[in-house]
Parts: sequence; C-alpha cells; structure tokens
Amino acid sequence: MAKKKHVLGIVGPTASGKTTLSLTVAERLKGEILCMDSMQIYRGMDIGTAKPTQEEQARVPHHLHSFLKPDEAFSVSQYAEVARRKIEEVNIPILVGGTGMYLQSLSLPMDYGAVGGDEEIRRKYHEIADTKGPEALHKLLKQVDPASAERLHPNDIRRVVRALEVYDLTGVPLSAQKMPGPEDAPYDFQLYALDLSRDVLYARVDQRVDEMMRQGLLEEVKKLKESGLSPDAQSMQGLGYKELWPVLEGHMPLSDAVSLIKLRTRHYAKRQLTWFKRDERIQWLPWQPGDRLEPLVNHICEQFEESKERRVES
Repeated sequence: MAKKKHVLGIVGPTASGKTTLSLTVAERLKGEILCMDSMQIYRGMDIGTAKPTQEEQARVPHHLHSFLKPDEAFSVSQYAEVARRKIEEVNIPILVGGTGMYLQSLSLPMDYGAVGGDEEIRRKYHEIADTKGPEALHKLLKQVDPASAERLHPNDIRRVVRALEVYDLTGVPLSAQKMPGPEDAPYDFQLYALDLSRDVLYARVDQRVDEMMRQGLLEEVKKLKESGLSPDAQSMQGLGYKELWPVLEGHMPLSDAVSLIKLRTRHYAKRQLTWFKRDERIQWLPWQPGDRLEPLVNHICEQFEESKERRVES
C-alpha cells in the first residue's frame, strides 16, 4: 500500500495567531502554505479576512488565496478538489485556516459519498413531498431508517430525500453506512492549534476588528459594493462585510456595526473552538500573547522530522 502524503496543519479559531506560527514553521521546514479559509479565497477581500500581507506571502510560497472573484460561489467539495490537487503538487504542504468544513472535506476518503444519485428516485420523493406534504415523506423514512428520521426534521426535505435515495440505491439505511474515521483519511495529518484562554482570545478578536477598521475595512466594503457586487453574494456573508453594508446604505450607525462585528466574531470563534476541540488529531499548544513562539515551532518541526524518519523506516 502506498504511503499517505504527510500534511501539516495550523488550525483553530480566528485571531488565535495561526498566521505568525505557520510562517515560522513553513520557513523552518521549507514548506508551502495552503489557505484553508473560506473567505481568504476571494480577491479584493484582504482586510476583513485578515489575509496574509504581501510581505508575509513573500516569505514562503502561498496557495489558494485570492483565486476567486467576489461574485463567485464556491462549495466545500470544490475546495476539496482544488486543495487536493495542490497538496499533491507541493513537497511539504501546510494547511492554515479556521474553516473546519474544509479540513473535514480533506479528511474524508477520496471516494466518500460515492453512493451516486438517481434523478428518477429524487423526483418521486419530491413529488410525494409536494402532493402529500413533508410529514408523509418523513413517515416513509421512519419506516426504513428510523435513526435518520429521528435526526432529520420533516421540513429538511432535501436531506430526507437523500436518505431515502441512499436506502433505495443500496438497501442499507443511511444511518447504518460506515462513517470514515481518521484512519481512513487520504493524508497523514499532523495538526496543531494555539490554545489561548477564552478571555484572551475574545480580547484579540476585539483588537483585530479595531485594527481592521483603522486599516480601511469600510473602504474595502465600499469598493466591493461600487463594483456592482450583490449583498447576497456568498462572499458578502463574511463577518465584517455583511455588517458594514447597511452602514454604506445609511441603515445603521458605524459604531453599532463595529460592535456587531465584534460580537458575531466572538460567537464565531466560540463555534470554531467547539468544532476543533472535537478533533482528537489536533495538538493544542498552550500559548499567551507575549510568549515566545520558538519553543512551539521547535516542537512542531521536531515532530515533523520524527514522523518523516518513521515513514522512511517503514
């Protein structure tokens, strides 16, 4: 069996210090950074996404930043496709970002979700929902897959239809399908996150928002608006952008919008923490602002070299 490619990852919540740590690690290992942030992939959105600066990107090769126009939609599966290609091209890939769904998509086997679709089956079940209502459709699911029915709300028609479709195609309830574990991942992941106290993290979030405003975030959003971009664009759902749009239209005071950005970003950081804390592969490195990063960099690089030696021996 071919060895899995070794992939480093610096992950965790927003404002936790991922960029600074990853740059130093990448320089030490001569690695290349792959963006794992769902907003940094867009062009013209630099300040509000805390994208690495031009100077920072000049220190080591960066990939998957700023490759989409702000009016383009982009799915998790599309990210997995382009990121996997880049991982294969790069000698030492280092994933950096806080989009947990992106990491999950790269952690699933290449053929995960390979149960295909059948348009005729889907049409049949959608017609039942249209004519008899979602409760009738949900009742059908309860008969063949009670565990999925318990998990899915009757109004979640798309997922209810998919569960019925999988059962019709395989004869096995969706709830009984084997879920892949870390051992099934297509890569050998080595994942780290900086472990800050909650109070310190929230203070850094507030400081970052203030700094973004000083750097010209409002002007950045204004340029995007003047370019003809719709407020409904996927990119404009990013924190900082959707809150400042009403300011430009005269519907909200700037001070209120800034307070809302801080509040929502703190909530987002909390959700990110919850997501990543569930991932047992991640090593949490205790750190506080002002602490030297060098011991953490040494730890990561030493573990990388040890892992590389074991792979050669095996």
